This record gives sequence, structure tokens and C-alpha cells, in this order.
Amino acid sequence: MAALDLVVIAIYLGASLALALWMRQKARNAEDYFLGARNLPAWTVTLSIVATETSALTVISVPGIAARGDYTFLQLAFGYLIGRIGVALWLLPGYFNGNQQTAYQRLQTRFGAPTRQMLSATFLSTRFLADGVRIYAGAVALALLTGWDLSLAIVLMSVVTLGYTFVGGLRSVVWADALQLTVYVAGGVFALFVAIKMGGGWGDVWARADAAGKLRVFDLQLSLTTPLTLLGGLVGGALMSAASHGTDHLIVQRLLATRGLRSAQWALVGSGVLVIAQFALFLAIGTALWASGQAPEGQAGDTLYPQFIVQHMPVGVAGLLMAGILAAAMSTISSSISALASSATNDLYAPWAGKTPEHDGPHLLRAGRAFTLLWGVLLTAGALGFQAIASGRDTPVVVVALSIASVTYGALLGAYVLAGWGGRMGARLGGRAVITGVVVSLVVMAFVVFGGWLAFTWFVPLGTAVTVLIALAVATVRPQALARSAT
Repeated sequence: MAALDLVVIAIYLGASLALALWMRQKARNAEDYFLGARNLPAWTVTLSIVATETSALTVISVPGIAARGDYTFLQLAFGYLIGRIGVALWLLPGYFNGNQQTAYQRLQTRFGAPTRQMLSATFLSTRFLADGVRIYAGAVALALLTGWDLSLAIVLMSVVTLGYTFVGGLRSVVWADALQLTVYVAGGVFALFVAIKMGGGWGDVWARADAAGKLRVFDLQLSLTTPLTLLGGLVGGALMSAASHGTDHLIVQRLLATRGLRSAQWALVGSGVLVIAQFALFLAIGTALWASGQAPEGQAGDTLYPQFIVQHMPVGVAGLLMAGILAAAMSTISSSISALASSATNDLYAPWAGKTPEHDGPHLLRAGRAFTLLWGVLLTAGALGFQAIASGRDTPVVVVALSIASVTYGALLGAYVLAGWGGRMGARLGGRAVITGVVVSLVVMAFVVFGGWLAFTWFVPLGTAVTVLIALAVATVRPQALARSAT
């Protein structure tokens, strides 16, 4: 690659790091460090949510999905918006009652400390596995661009990102996310115009794509094994989004950092609208790549867009576009590190050490920084591990990451459904019943995922149903003992 591209990448990464450090504030306690003193603007949080949840997976993987297929992936995004609206109306108000530090603190009030700790541990394990995949995806682009060894690319990205995450906490992470999203979306728009020009113009590209059936958005078939159908996208996408944005601390952490409930609701629903637009953009890039002959058979779909940038973008512009992909990957790393450290500190370490945010803020701040370093190292190791596993496969990494997360998302969402269960059955529910439902759901979903019996869009609905049904059944058999176990 050209020296100018490397210079552009270096300047951009330096500017991103400088912005994150400039926007940091002096943290007096763990709440300041992990929640930005609960004073982040809603629009910034909106951009941060979008950058965090899609990151390098969208930039790299989604164009390949359209180049190899059509636009049916958008059905999932429509479901995402429905799920976020539901979370904004029914789950978010509960997070702003009292002084909650994490997504799982509210479960302790309803079902006891063991339930909170188990769900937090479930989040930690899921996020570790899924984001190892996401970091790997971003490193693929860096390695392709520079010719570096993939392992070196993983380590370099992780070290740089860990630096500003450790120093600035969530506030630095959110502002860096906003910049990173802006850059890689702008780069995507530029790449789309170049690809369309290479394909003969708007009319020729869309005419060829339409004739080949690549502009189809809706798949009306009823199937539990076809991933991207309308019903699967709306139902599966809605429940997946409800779980990821209503129970996953990676996103809930940002919502808790806003200035109040109304700001959090606007940020959440707004992110759903932006995600649809972003998916549409990168799917269009994939269609244009196919129409311009840049998607040869046999090439891994996840490499199409990065290779197009390297081979066909002007010098300097290519560097900026690739910097955007790296920034997208960095937003995932920083967000994951912060959320994992926050949950480990508040949900696991603080109860074990007998510390509270009200009385031991400085001590928990020191512990939080230590967990930040630990999770930075572990995520890097996880990405290196996925590199070894994924070698030679052409499964889109976005599908791999969503599948991993979906294994536990159903159990998490089921626990929150049970927390809101009213009437006589709700009174019977105790912590042990919920934990039993969660454990059975995780076991069932592990078999379902690895057995390949069901499309990934149905993982969350099935996991949620199993969690709820098992917990209700156990509570019916032993209601008194289970109710006492929560206290």
C-alpha cells in the first residue's frame, strides 16, 4: 500500500486517541468512570450505540452478504427497530428507578443476589466470545491493507484501544465512537459512488441487480431453518434487539449514562432508525461490488469490501476508508472492555468484597481500572483464538457473532420477562426457579446452535420461551422453597 495511506491511518488514529483523551473527565469514583457521571448527550449516545453494535462487522461482512445474495438482511433490521421501541417503553423506565450501576442490578431486587450474579456471569462469557469474533473481523481488514500478520493486527488494535479506554472510561469511549461512526459511514458513501461508477452508473447497476433478483427485501416463506425471512426477521430481530438493548450491559451501560429516561429513550429508538439506514448503505455497496465485477466466485465474502478499497480507491482516500474500518473495530473493543469491567466490578467483585458504590467509590474505581486491563488482555486472546478456528471458512462473521450472542440472549431476556410476571404465579417465582430456567435454556440452545437445527434468527425466541416455561414449571412444583431462596 502507498506510504500516504499509512500516514493517513496514523493521523486518524492519533486524532481519534486525542479526542477520546480530551473528552475524558476526572473520575472520582466508579460511577464517573463507568457511566460518564450520567451526563452524556442523547445524540452522542445514539451514535455510540450504533458504532458499538455494528462496528467492523457491518463494514466488512454486510457488503459480502449483498454481493452473494440480496437485501433480505434488512428484515432483521426492521425487527431491531420494533424491539427497541418495546425496550424504550417497558424496560427502560425500570432502569431509572433508583441508582442502578449495571443492567443486572434490578434482578437482585426481584430474585436475589445469586440471580444477578449468574446473569452477569452469563453476560461476561457471551460478550467475551462474541466480541472476540468482532475484533478478529477488524483485524482482517488491517492485515489485508498493510500486509501485516493477522495476529500482529489484532494485538496492535487492542493495545491502542485499551490505552484510551483505561484512561478515560466510558466518556472517552462514547465520544470516540461518535467520531468513528461518522468516518466509516462517510467512507462507505464514497466507496458506493466509486463502485457504482465502475459498474456503469446507477441505472446499469440496479437494472442488472434487479434482473438477478438481488434487490429483493422481503422473503415471505414460513421456515424455521431459513435465516432471513420476514417472520424470522421481525420476530427474531425484535427479540434479539430487546435482549441486546434491554438486558446486555454493553448497551444498557450507555443508556444509564444519559441525562435521564427521556434522553435514553430517544437515544435507543434513534439508534434503531440509524441501523436500518446503515445496513441499507453497506448492502448497497455489496450490490455495486457485484455489478462491477468485484465479487468473484470463490473469494470470501468478508474480504470483498476491504480488497476493493485497497485495489480501487485513490491513494490517501484508501487510507482514510481503511482507518474507518479500524475505527469501527476499535469502537467494539473499547465498548466491550468498559462494559465487561463495569459488570465484573459492580455485579461480582463489589458484593464479594462487601463494597458499595455509595461508600467505597474510590476503591471500586481502582478495581474497575484493574478489570479494564484484565478484560483488554482476555479479549485480545479471544480474538487470536477465533483466528485459529475461522481459518479457511467463508461464514460471514456478522452471522457468527449474532449466533454466539443469541445462545444466551434468550436466557437473559427470559429472566427479565419473569421479573415482570405478575399475579399469583409471579408471587410463586423465586431466584432458584429463574436460575433453573436460565441453565436449562443455555444447555438447550448450545445443542440447537451447534446442531444447526434452527436458523439463528429463531435462537432468541426459543431461548426466551425455554427460560420462561421451565422457571414457571419449577415454581409451580416448589413455590414456597423457591420464594425463600431469593431472599
